[in-house]
Amino acid sequence: MAAQVEHLASNMEQEISRPLAYFPPTVWGCDFASLPLFNSEIESYIKKVEVLKEKVKDMLMSSKKDLIKNIEFINLLCRLGISYHFENEIEEQLNHIFNVVRDDINDDHDLYNVTLLFRVLRQHGYKISCNVFKKFKDSDGKFNKAISNDVKGILSLYEASFVSMRGEDILDEAIAFARPLLESLAMQSSPHLAKHINDALSMPFHRGLPRVEARKFIHFYEEEESHNETLLKFAKLDYNRVQLLHKQELGVVSRWWKELDLAKGLPYVRDRIAEGFFQSAGVQFEPNFALSRILLTKCIQILALVDDTYDSYGTLQELQCFTDALERGNSDQLPADYLKILYKAVLDFFEELGDDEGNEGRSYCINYTKQRYKEVVRSYLVEAQWFYDGHLRPFNEYMHNALISSCFSLLPPVVFLGVEKLAGVKEFKWLETNPKLVEASKFFGRLLNDMVARKDEEKEGHCLAGNCYMKEYGVSKEKAMEELRKMCDNAWKDMNEESMRPTAVPMPLITSIVNLARMMEVVFQYDDGYTIASSLKDHVTLMFVEPIPED
Repeated sequence: MAAQVEHLASNMEQEISRPLAYFPPTVWGCDFASLPLFNSEIESYIKKVEVLKEKVKDMLMSSKKDLIKNIEFINLLCRLGISYHFENEIEEQLNHIFNVVRDDINDDHDLYNVTLLFRVLRQHGYKISCNVFKKFKDSDGKFNKAISNDVKGILSLYEASFVSMRGEDILDEAIAFARPLLESLAMQSSPHLAKHINDALSMPFHRGLPRVEARKFIHFYEEEESHNETLLKFAKLDYNRVQLLHKQELGVVSRWWKELDLAKGLPYVRDRIAEGFFQSAGVQFEPNFALSRILLTKCIQILALVDDTYDSYGTLQELQCFTDALERGNSDQLPADYLKILYKAVLDFFEELGDDEGNEGRSYCINYTKQRYKEVVRSYLVEAQWFYDGHLRPFNEYMHNALISSCFSLLPPVVFLGVEKLAGVKEFKWLETNPKLVEASKFFGRLLNDMVARKDEEKEGHCLAGNCYMKEYGVSKEKAMEELRKMCDNAWKDMNEESMRPTAVPMPLITSIVNLARMMEVVFQYDDGYTIASSLKDHVTLMFVEPIPED
């Protein structure tokens, strides 16, 4: 039997003419796999950071004397990417601030103060009412024109509007009011301030990746005349310290990818290890989440192998065989050598997730993750069947399968496996209920992906959300995109609401799921940044290659 299968495989390889997809080559001339360890440099940074950390902590504690100075300082720590050093202190202080302002914000507070309080509290899970903005409206129920020239306040209002929830019309009105004003104010401002405003218009802080936003804000803060030198130095040193840690991890996953040596057997796949690690570091950048980043990067790479196979290489018969083999856990019946190579790569990744058969709880978590992986592969097969069938599906039928193929049911458990101290059986049971936060992130991720789908996918006839919506509702492409954007905004509102305290699982896990959506915002801001890797090159360079000048 085995000889017959092998003979069949040989004949199939000779007869099949494959529409080999063209993916641009890697944009990196350097070999990340050869990155050295940076232990001595990291040790040097740790010593410098620890000294300054105590000074910054004293500054944080001192700011408690004045509520507005306190919230401003907390905001600075967040924007500079160093708030993770002071999580307990910040939570204690925000609890106090929330209890003071939850029912009524002092009428003396101006637009900037109110919007800053609102945004910072909401970003940390405190559900302060949006009614605090009513004081800035006129008798006609519109935002008062008297605040139109308050650049600092209008920018803060704009940023605050992105932590909205469904039904908060006043925050939708805030965006519509603030955005055209900011576009005009940017043209009248200094180059320094204009860039800061345009950065916010391009990517609001709440929707950007924390590490990308920190790098941008450090540069802005340095040019502010009122900047605190100690705080600035601490932010720079810590950014560069974390960058070295990330470079070490990038070296680890690059060596893993190089040793797999899949290019010979799977010549059609994308070589995107740096971009994959960028996504993982975007989800959790803090030093203590190293294992989570490494596992997630490997998962993303193996998923891309399978996705490229189902999208761009395999025949329907081959893909059915591969799906069945993965379900059975047996590759004997695979009809082509390349499928055996792919199967081994997937199985090796499963093994890396671990067995832990002696630990019943851990075994449940690992098995749950493997089942989600198989579920994704089944959804890829459905999409392949639709492609060969040549008919667009009704929008809801398409989305039912597409929410699975978005991989947003798989990526959270992989992240959770890497943070065992935070995520156990209880947290995986929570994932199993398909909580609203995860559902919203899936919906957002799939729609955004489809909205900037590669031209070749659209041309070749792949099912995409926009095309299905156009056909079912008989609307133009422009109208369909408008409706999908509204759905994306509503998904963000759901994620915001589900991030409010008290949360069902620890806040770092909630944040990691929201960061998956933020990662999609950045990767797909202009096009498919994973496939068209040149669009992510600047982000990857600033995050992993070029340190911040410290002088």
